[in-house]
Amino acid sequence: MARIPLSKPCFDSDELDEVKDVLESGWVSQGPKVKEFEGVIAEYLHVRHAIAVSNCTAALHLSLIGIGASVGDEVIVADYTFPATGHAVLYCGAKPIFADIHSRTYNIAVTNIEEHITDRTKAIIPVHTFGQPANMDPILEIADQYGLIVIEDAACALGATYKGRFAGTLGEIGCFSFHARKGITTGEGGMVVTNNDALAERIRFLSVFGMKSAWDREQSDSFIVPEFTEAGYNYKMSDITAAVGVAQLRKIEDFIAKRQKLAHYWDEKLTEIDKIDPPFVDSNVRHVYQSYVALLEKGVNRNRLIKKLQQRDIQAQIGTYASHIQPVYQPSCSCPNSLDVYQRAIALPMYVSLNEEDIDTVCTALSQIIGAYQAGTEFPVLS
Repeated sequence: MARIPLSKPCFDSDELDEVKDVLESGWVSQGPKVKEFEGVIAEYLHVRHAIAVSNCTAALHLSLIGIGASVGDEVIVADYTFPATGHAVLYCGAKPIFADIHSRTYNIAVTNIEEHITDRTKAIIPVHTFGQPANMDPILEIADQYGLIVIEDAACALGATYKGRFAGTLGEIGCFSFHARKGITTGEGGMVVTNNDALAERIRFLSVFGMKSAWDREQSDSFIVPEFTEAGYNYKMSDITAAVGVAQLRKIEDFIAKRQKLAHYWDEKLTEIDKIDPPFVDSNVRHVYQSYVALLEKGVNRNRLIKKLQQRDIQAQIGTYASHIQPVYQPSCSCPNSLDVYQRAIALPMYVSLNEEDIDTVCTALSQIIGAYQAGTEFPVLS
C-alpha cells in the first residue's frame, strides 16, 4: 500500500466484537444480523423497507427486475458513472441510454434527460456522484410527467442529503454500496431501500433464489418445502458481512463530519495550486465525499500526473468513467461534458484516518510536479 493511499477503511474493536458474536452464534449466512442491519439502515434513512444484498450492482439489477425492465426497454442512465450502473441495465436485456452530466457537479444534467425519452423508456437512474446528490426535484417532475420510475444509484451517497432528505429515498427505489471505498464499508455489500411494499416483497424474494430465506423458514412453526416459480438470484448478504455494517453504521455521522472537514482543508490547499480546481458543491445538498475528486485544467495529462504521484508513494486515481465510450455498450451517442470530466478528473486521497499533514504532503507534490510543467521541464501534457 502507498504511504498515502487513495482510500483506507476505518475499523476498530466494534467490528471485531460484532463479527465475533456472529461466529460464536453458529449462524453465519443470511440470518438475524442481516435483519438487524436492514433495520438500522431503514431507521437511519426513514424508509419502510431495506433489503441487504451482496453488492450495489445486485441492488440495481434487482431493482430493475422488480419494476419489470426487460428486452426492448430503455433506461436513461447518468453517463459519468462506474459501469455497474449500465451493466445492471444490460443484465435485464434492456438498453442503457446515456445522458450527459453537469460539468460542475458531475451529476446528470436535467436538461439532457427529456431528449432521450421514447415510448420504450422504463426508468431514469440518476447517480449521486462521489457522494453529492443529483438535482432530484426536476428529475422527479420529469419522471412523473412521463410515467417513469426513478431508481437512485446512491452507491456513494449513504448519509448525503438533498434539501434535507436522504439521497436514495427520493425516488421509488434507492441502491447503496458498502464497498471498501465507500463511506461505511463491509468489504462488499449493498442495500435496496424503498417505501413501496410490493416492490420490497418482490426484490427480497428475487434476492434469495425466489424463495423465503433459510432464516425466515427456520423461524416458522410449519415445515414447507419451497417451490420455485421463477429464476431468482443468489444475491443475499451474510451475517458476517452484516455484522461489520452494523458496527460501521453507528459511526457514520462521525465519519461524514471527518470527511467534510478534510474536504474543506483540501479545498483551501488546492486553491493555492495552479491548474487544478477543487470540486463544486451545490448549496442544496450535504456532500459526504465518498471520494474527493478535483478537476485539472485542459491540456494537463491526468494519467501521467497520477503516475508521477505514485512515484512519490502517493496514490491517486481517475474519478470514474464516461460510459458512452465503453465498447461494451456499443456507443452511439455523444456526452461531451462527461467525456471532458472523465479525461480531467483526479481522485485524491480521502479516508477517515487521513490528516492535514498528509494533505500538505500531497499538495506539495502536486505543486512541484505542476510547477515543473509550467517551467517547461518535467511534467508532461497532452500532445
